[in-house]
Amino acid sequence: MKIKVCGLKEPENILAVAGLNPDYVGFIRYAKSQRFSEELPADILKQLTPDIIKTGVFVNESIDAINSLIKQYELGAVQLHGDETPKFCSEFKGKVEVLKAFGVDENFDFEALNDYAHSVDYFLFDTKTAAHGGSGKSFNWALLDNYRLDIPFFLSGGLSLENLEEIKNIKHPAFYGVDLNSRFETAPGLKDIDKLKQAFAMLHTTTNEIRS
Repeated sequence: MKIKVCGLKEPENILAVAGLNPDYVGFIRYAKSQRFSEELPADILKQLTPDIIKTGVFVNESIDAINSLIKQYELGAVQLHGDETPKFCSEFKGKVEVLKAFGVDENFDFEALNDYAHSVDYFLFDTKTAAHGGSGKSFNWALLDNYRLDIPFFLSGGLSLENLEEIKNIKHPAFYGVDLNSRFETAPGLKDIDKLKQAFAMLHTTTNEIRS
């Protein structure tokens, strides 16, 4: 199972998280977010090992702005968290990994994802809120049974030490990874390394149990 730690912005904290060897680290480029990384520390990002995929998180940003940041910071993935169309997503397909995020609630229509099948590499299912993520709230994971595509997905939204054990109950074959954010912080954008260490240990154990 892949592990993505999202919402990083403090240089020393970024390096501390990188020391845990996550698969992805996310930097939010959305000014309304409490975790907005207005000035990404380029010198710090260059210190990350190539196997950690640097991910820019965008909400209804322009193609030119995203392309500029991909080049400037050597991003390996973009997470599109707004109202981006399949055509918009396809602008980056093949250039970087493309994660398209959707907020899920009881009324979410998983059939709407069919149009994105050839435009993204992954989906990310978060809790539906007006704030485009970072709410610290989880949704009913049983709804994932309604997802019929084989495109891998990340699970986000309110993941914490209190509920990580429960992900072993998610048997969906496309379940690819988890996105850890607000419930692993001491302040917005500042990750609690001790909590993350516990989470990584739990997730690695859970992954082995699922495989066996």
